[in-house]
Amino acid sequence: MNITLSPGDIEAAGEALFQAERANSQIGLLSLKHPGMTLDDAYAVQAALVARKRASGLGVIGWKIGLTSRAMQQALNITTPDSGILLADMAFESGATIPAGRFIQPRIEAEIAFIMKAPLAGRQVTRNDVLAATGHIAPALEILDTRILRADPDTGVTRKIQDTVSDNAANAGIVLGPQRHAPGDVDLRWIGAIVKRDGVVEETGLGAGVLDDPVTGILWLVHRLADYGQGIAAGGVVLSGSFIRPIEAPPGSSFDADFGPFGRLTLSFSGN
Repeated sequence: MNITLSPGDIEAAGEALFQAERANSQIGLLSLKHPGMTLDDAYAVQAALVARKRASGLGVIGWKIGLTSRAMQQALNITTPDSGILLADMAFESGATIPAGRFIQPRIEAEIAFIMKAPLAGRQVTRNDVLAATGHIAPALEILDTRILRADPDTGVTRKIQDTVSDNAANAGIVLGPQRHAPGDVDLRWIGAIVKRDGVVEETGLGAGVLDDPVTGILWLVHRLADYGQGIAAGGVVLSGSFIRPIEAPPGSSFDADFGPFGRLTLSFSGN
C-alpha cells in the first residue's frame, strides 16, 4: 500500500469528518490540505471515520460501490470505482420522508442491490461465485451526501476522488425496495429505471451502465477487499453502483424510481 499520511494526520481527518457529520457541517478539501494524498491514504481515513461510527454503536450492514459509470469516472479523471461501508443508521424504507436537516447536500442515485446469502472473499472469486453467493437482488436508491466541500471557496478547486473516498464514498443512506428477485432470473444489464423528481423525469438508465454488468462491480469490490484481508459477509447488502447521474434532493422534493417489473421505490425530503 502507498500510505503517505502520518497516523496522526489520518486520525485527525477521520475525526474531522466524524464531527462534521454530527454537526451537519462540511470540512475543507483533504486533497488540498494534503496534495500528495493517495487512494490508500483515503481508504485509511475512511477506516478511521468508520471506526468512530462503529464505536458509537452503529453496526455494518454492507457495502456501496461508486463511480462505476464512464460518465462519473471521466468527470473525476479516474478509471476505477470506489467503495464505502453501509451502516445501520443509513437504512430507510421505500415511502419514507427524510427529516429536515438529516443530510447536508443530499443527492439520489438508482442502483441494483445484492443481498448476500454466503460470504465472499479472495482474489480467486469469479463472476459465477458472486452469483452463487447472492441470495436476492432488489431495486434500491442510494442517498449521497458530502461532509467535504464540493469546491474550495478560495481557489475554486473541486474535490477529488481522495476526498470522496475519505468521506466514506459520499455515502449517507440506502432505500431498499421490498421486491426480491433471484439473480439468475433476470438479465441485470437490461434492468432499468425511470427516476422522477417532483413528477418530472430527471434520469433514466440501464444496469449495463455499471461496468457493462452490475456483477462486475461486486467482483471488483471483493478483489479490492482482498488486498486488505477483508471480504463481504453473508447477510450483507451491496449496492453495485449507480446507472444514473446523481440527482439533487433539495428540501421538499419527492422521488419516484420506477424499475418496471423489477420494482418501484418512492422517497421524500421534508421541507420543514
